[in-house]
Parts: sequence; C-alpha cells; structure tokens
Amino acid sequence: MSVVSETKNVLSSLARNESAETKETEDMQGRFLTLLTTQLRNQDPMNPMENAEVTSQLAQMSTVDGIERLNQMFQQFVSSQESSEAMQAAALVGRGVLVEGKGLILTEAGAVGGFVLDTPADKVVLTIRDANGLEVGQMELEDVEAGSHNFVWDGVAIDGQQAATGRYTVAVEATLGDEKVSAKTLEFGQVTGVIRGPKSTDLQVGSLGIFQFDDIKQIL
Repeated sequence: MSVVSETKNVLSSLARNESAETKETEDMQGRFLTLLTTQLRNQDPMNPMENAEVTSQLAQMSTVDGIERLNQMFQQFVSSQESSEAMQAAALVGRGVLVEGKGLILTEAGAVGGFVLDTPADKVVLTIRDANGLEVGQMELEDVEAGSHNFVWDGVAIDGQQAATGRYTVAVEATLGDEKVSAKTLEFGQVTGVIRGPKSTDLQVGSLGIFQFDDIKQIL
C-alpha cells in the first residue's frame, strides 16, 4: 500500500470517528427532546407540569451536553500536549544531557560531569575514584549557587600524571561554613532515542537508561 493510500485511509477513519461522535450527541439530544415533548403532550390538563420541573430537565440536559463538550476539549488539550512533548523530545536526540548518577567517563578530550546543590555552598569538593575505589583526582570549587552545575575534568590525576581513559566514579561534598549542604552528582550521557509511554514521553539516554523530562537537569 502506498503512502498516499495509507494517509487517505487514516484521514477517512478520523472523519468517521468524528462523525460518529457528533451523531451520538445529536441522537441523545433528540431523544431527550422527544421525551420532553411527549411528556408535555400527554400531561394531565388538571395537573400540568410545573415550569420549574421543565426548567430543571432542560438544565440537566444542558449540563450533560456541557460536560460532554468539556471532556472532548480536555482530550484535545491532552493530545496536543503529548504531541508537543514528543516534538521537544525528538529535538533532544543526539544532544548531551546531565542526569542523576555517579559515573564519569574520561576520554582523550576529558570528562564531563555535574552536580546539584539544594542551597548555595561556599565550598564544593569533587572526588574522583577509579574502578577499585582508589582516589585518582579531586576538584574544589568555591562560592557555588544553588541548582545544577557542570564541570570538566582534564584527566590530570593527583600525582600530576594523566589518568587512563575509561570509567570512573565521582562523589560530591558541599559545605556552607561549618554546615553540610545537600548535594547530588550528575552523570553525562547522550540522548539516543524517544519512547512514547502510556502516560509520558521518555528519553533513552544511551546505556544510562530511560529518563523522563523532569530527570534531565541540564542540556549541554
């Protein structure tokens, strides 16, 4: 089947669905009006329906119709939001991001990592360890604002030698005066795909896993 034919089939299907929904609403309104007219025609002349009763039934019909229209509008809004979110996610494919994690990959060009502070800190210490847990490098930052931050490690070890390329881990400690500041490390990864879930549009960040939009702390 050609793309043109498939597109026509989809459009025809959508048109049928919209027509069916409209017809169902019109049928419901028609049945109500027929019932109300029948009640009025067959009412007891000596005990006619009260105006308030007729008005109440009309109000109920109006309320039902209004709720139906509101549901349709809300569904359209949700669909629009999902489409917008999917487009934003697609634009991130190939981009580098920071997500929560302790990993740090050292390449010949260096390593990129990050951290998040709940409150400002006057001193932040980043400790880098190898696969055996041995301390390899350390970085100190001063007067850091609250929020997410990125850093670049050039790979120079504590002894002044160039560390071997590969995977390391990083830990963060932050203080404000004598008080500890809550901090978390962030790991660098590349967005490699978009996944449409039942409730959200998620991002595949390389081998790090699947993350939601709120999990992305920085886009680099």
